[in-house]
Amino acid sequence: MGRERVIRGRLEALGVVDEIVIVDPEKFESLELYAEVYSRLRQRNGVTIWQARRRVLEPNVFTAMMVKMGDADASVSGLTFDYPDVIRPALRIHHTQPGRRIAAGVYIMIIGKRTYLFTDATVNIEPSAQDLADIAFLAADFARQLQIEPRVALLSFSNFGSTPHPLSEKVRQAVELIRTKGADFPVDGEMQADTAVVSELIDQRYPFSQVRDANVLVFPSLEAANIAYKLLARLGNAQAIGPILLGVGAPVHVLQTGDDVRNIVNIAAVAVMDAASR
Repeated sequence: MGRERVIRGRLEALGVVDEIVIVDPEKFESLELYAEVYSRLRQRNGVTIWQARRRVLEPNVFTAMMVKMGDADASVSGLTFDYPDVIRPALRIHHTQPGRRIAAGVYIMIIGKRTYLFTDATVNIEPSAQDLADIAFLAADFARQLQIEPRVALLSFSNFGSTPHPLSEKVRQAVELIRTKGADFPVDGEMQADTAVVSELIDQRYPFSQVRDANVLVFPSLEAANIAYKLLARLGNAQAIGPILLGVGAPVHVLQTGDDVRNIVNIAAVAVMDAASR
């Protein structure tokens, strides 16, 4: 999606001979229809038809509308945009999935032969106990899409009440909410990160825990999750695939600014899997 002359020049330079459909928003035959639909979607948020005609020319609005109108199955954006510039139009147009309160972000972390899911490293800055519970369900569902049976740990600086504090209590409440909602996967917390992933610590100190060797790690804040995945990727030689958006009402996925080719291919593959699963 973009200016055809520029894209064809890049294709020629790369030696790409496959026929690729190129869409230039300014020449798109359904642009006025897109503007009318977008105006109806956002008319009670102060968007007039004249404003809609301008906004649908914005790349992240246009691609989200292509998915909304059935002209695309999924969209991938973000290489040259800040994360909020992609996710906000997606949520305004597609909202969250039916039955989901919030969206969340997850990273697939491949460390040696082990695979973990880290959430939420991208969307919810200071999640409440209810938010953490919803994030856990989103991540567990995604794990099963990957054919991984989820073992979910909600992380904290405290192990099962060892350090009473409002922040650790929030995580404990989230675990109770998850169980109240009838989770069909093992879940426990609050627990420290090493407790979550080292089964020997559980066996020795906390044999009552319902989770050993967790593979889905729900962090108490975006700050903690973001720091953890970046340190593992940079210092621990872990392969990080993401961010992967969960809970959005359509297959819309986001790159990080400056992602390399492999990351773009990985997120495109996730977008295809997401579209196929719906």
